[in-house]
Amino acid sequence: MANQATVQKEWLLVDAENEVLGRVASKIAMLVRGKHKPTFTAHVDTGDHVIVINAEKVRLTGDKLDDKEYQRYSMYPGGQTRETAKKLKDRKPQALLEIAVRGMLPKTRLGRAQFSNLHVTVGSAHKHEAQKPRKIDLNSIK
Repeated sequence: MANQATVQKEWLLVDAENEVLGRVASKIAMLVRGKHKPTFTAHVDTGDHVIVINAEKVRLTGDKLDDKEYQRYSMYPGGQTRETAKKLKDRKPQALLEIAVRGMLPKTRLGRAQFSNLHVTVGSAHKHEAQKPRKIDLNSIK
């Protein structure tokens, strides 16, 4: 079993251009959790740091761009806000992918720690070149 001292983390680069939102999010969630590694341990953060570029070019199939709604609540009376995927994508393009991946991670302290290993950027430039990320092909992941 892995523990915090024996975990080998690496930096991975994923290009989300022309990928379907749910399919790419499930593969990214698997990488962030570390389920692709033979040393996966459920109670330890064994996942890798994942950098996602071109998050604004992710696709939604069917009519989801107009029909899918995201809601948030400000904790004030009457503070519930709903917006469609199209408006959210225009306002904050990386949020679609972040929300999808966050929903696929555990709802615990470990899940919140694993989510901090996800770095989503708009465009192809990112600020993690010093870590020398390895480009990974999503089609090679099962």
